[in-house]
Formats: sequence, C-alpha cells, structure tokens
Amino acid sequence: MSLRINDIAPDFTAETTQGTIHFHAWIGESYAILFSHPKDFTPVCTTELGYMAGLEHEFAKRNTKIIGLSVDPVNRHGEWAKDIEETQGHKVNYPMIGDPELHVAKLYNMLPADAGTTAEGRTAADNATVRTVFIVGPDKRIKLMLAYPMSTGRNFDEILRALDSIQLTAKHKVATPVNWKQGGDCIISPSLNEEEAKQKFPGGWKTVKPYLRIVAQPK
Repeated sequence: MSLRINDIAPDFTAETTQGTIHFHAWIGESYAILFSHPKDFTPVCTTELGYMAGLEHEFAKRNTKIIGLSVDPVNRHGEWAKDIEETQGHKVNYPMIGDPELHVAKLYNMLPADAGTTAEGRTAADNATVRTVFIVGPDKRIKLMLAYPMSTGRNFDEILRALDSIQLTAKHKVATPVNWKQGGDCIISPSLNEEEAKQKFPGGWKTVKPYLRIVAQPK
C-alpha cells in the first residue's frame, strides 16, 4: 500500500523497549515522529538516535512524541541503546519498536510485500529502504514523509523546523516560504480573499503579487 500526505497513518500493535503499544492510542492527542532504521548497531543510525535523544525536550515542548523503529528484536535495541548513550552522550528515553517480522516496515511501504517474514539473516543493505521519517498529527493523518539513503544522516533540525511549520499552518491561514524559520515572515493562504485577509490580519501585509502576500508570523 502506497502512502501519501493526509492519509491516515496505518495503525499497528508492536513490542517496544517500553512495552507493547497500540500506535494510534499511543499518539493520543499529540503529534508523533516515527523514524525507522534498517538494522541495529549501524553507524549512521547510531548518530541519529543519539541526536534525537538530545532533541527530545524540544519535541516535547511542541506536544510531539518520538518513536524509533528497527527491524531487529527489542532485546537487541536495549543493547544498542547502551552504545548510543556511550558514543553520543544522550540516553534514549523514547520507545524503540522491534519489527523482527517486518510487519510495520511493510505496513508503511518501506519494504515490499515479498520481503519475507523475518529480520533474521537480513543485512542493513537488504533493509536499505527502512530509512523513513513520518510526522503524524493528532488526527492520525500523515503530515510529512522523508526517505533517506543509508549513507546520508538525516537532519533532525530540519524535521523540527518542518514540525513548527506544520503546527503553525494548522492553526493559522498561512503558509511558510522557502527556508522559513520560527519567527520569520509567512505567506497569507491563497484561499483567503482580500476581505477575509483583512479580518485575519488587521495589521496588514506586503503584496508582492496578488497570490504572494507577505505577513508577519501570527502569534
């Protein structure tokens, strides 16, 4: 099953380093970041998991939960977490999903249906496509998807920036321009006509083109 932005994120039940979870129930009224890994004890992923552990408080400020996934069993995740803390300086306090039967990887279209039913004997190269980031909203819909090759570490500062944009634009009738950062100017949604824009943004805006109206970031 292919997935698209605004699709309902597939629900699942899985074992994690913090016990069994039911994904939609675990998300609750929060946002969630699901990020996947092709194998435990892989170098690039070790740096990513450690960096996310360091950013966890920033995501928490944004009412966002973090959950990792690797196709290996949960007991291996626990051993890997020790290496992550030792080498990256941050303890992994968020749950890590074990997916030894490849159920979640297939459910999220990260592996083909004919990939088999076990992680045993599979290498990181076999699972190279299990390197995706999903942002899921409280409505359980997919807000963002990013896929990376194994050799390229993910930029989780960018995920944080994108989350800020997603949450801002969910509350206000604006979009964020190229390279936008928190506090930067925004674009008035084209769905608002002039009268509606005046009601929403009484402080005014700069019209570059009729379809490109620049306004200060809403508070």
